Amino acid sequence: MIEHVESRGLPSGSILEEEVLVLFTAQAHHYVTPKFYTETKPQTGKVVPTWNYAATQAYGRASIFFDSEAPETGVFLSKQIRDLSQYAEETVMKHDGGEGRPKAWQVDDAPEKYIELLQKGIIGIEIQLDRLESKFKMSQEMGAGDREGVANGFEKLGNDVRERIAETVRLRGEIKDEAARKSGLASRKVNDSSA
Repeated sequence: MIEHVESRGLPSGSILEEEVLVLFTAQAHHYVTPKFYTETKPQTGKVVPTWNYAATQAYGRASIFFDSEAPETGVFLSKQIRDLSQYAEETVMKHDGGEGRPKAWQVDDAPEKYIELLQKGIIGIEIQLDRLESKFKMSQEMGAGDREGVANGFEKLGNDVRERIAETVRLRGEIKDEAARKSGLASRKVNDSSA
């Protein structure tokens, strides 16, 4: 991307004309054995292995901050470093100074010249989002019994990732069932009004 910006003679922080795509995948993804399908497998045997995952595609136009001497690069990177550090310290690490917890580390705790030196090795990317597209493949296409079999199967395997998958399978199933219920109510109202 930097070569693209430089070849057009554009300065650091310029918005690229072409659309970019960034793919975000959930940490919780896993192989699903057909043995988890507690309804369909015993009844018909028509099951195969699959993979459960969640992903989001972000589309937009990117600005690339690559010139460490450019003022706009310094401003952009300083804000990103501070915001990310604050989020990680307070939200991820729970370093908020409350109830015996330590206070959050702050960028200003490090020498300014050291931060400036490290910042020279960072390339910043800002994306102005045009659209997001998400995909959940968490056994929601299965019936309630099979979904519960998948969730129970993952819970029995243990560990955080598998427990998050079990939670997501149940949640996506509830969303599917609620949408089907609303759709059924809507179609009944149409049928009642046309009678």
